[in-house]
Amino acid sequence: MSKQFAVIGNPIEQSRSPELHHAFAQKTHIDLNYVKRFAELDAFEASVKDFFNENGCGMNVTVPFKERAFALCHHLTERAKIAKAVNTLWMENGELNGDNTDGQGLVEAIKALNWSLENVNILIIGAGGATRGVIYPLVKAGAKQIVIANRTVSRAEQLVQDLQAAVPEATLKACGLDQLEGEFDIVINATSASLNGDALILPESLKFHHAYEMAYGKQSSFLEQAKQRDIPTSEGYGMLVGQAIEAFAIWNGVRPNLKDFI
Repeated sequence: MSKQFAVIGNPIEQSRSPELHHAFAQKTHIDLNYVKRFAELDAFEASVKDFFNENGCGMNVTVPFKERAFALCHHLTERAKIAKAVNTLWMENGELNGDNTDGQGLVEAIKALNWSLENVNILIIGAGGATRGVIYPLVKAGAKQIVIANRTVSRAEQLVQDLQAAVPEATLKACGLDQLEGEFDIVINATSASLNGDALILPESLKFHHAYEMAYGKQSSFLEQAKQRDIPTSEGYGMLVGQAIEAFAIWNGVRPNLKDFI
């Protein structure tokens, strides 16, 4: 009998999780079935319950349900507690467990590019849920300073206030997009600004050595600007694969090699 897995979201058609998990299963010789599961906005909790009642083994959660998945869990990993969002669910002894693998997915993707994270200075553009989810894993991987830049500075300041105690070994700072300056090892775009035509203008005074776009498969003005400066770039497909591998390893006890799939 195949182990049953699913990804739940609204919308869900765009998800590439089934193809990734089936590719991992083939590589690791694990018998599983992984499907997309659409949930109406008012039916998320019931859909999760039904899935596990039907002997589901594990479930990934995508937008807009990650915060609601967090609220459902009896047990949370440290990184899920800090992210306040969950993208990976499983049952243990009849109780729902939750993790957030997005940040570790980003770390693994950056490592696969052979960009060092040891003692680095990182700038993250955006102060939403995507940024909250990656701070802790980036610091645990070696980042020594992270500056969060956001159009509304108070949101970036609130994030720094929320997270600094969780990562005492690093310095977190906040600034406005109009205050971007200095030199960074890596700049990460965690906003959708450069995808929806709302151009993100990087000032000439901002110096950086690597550029990572969390989104993938779309034109990014952020990456275009980095390429014009001859700076190594990457879009977020590696992060997508990395977070999926992390979930697969939690559920199946086997970790596929990221480089086999990117």
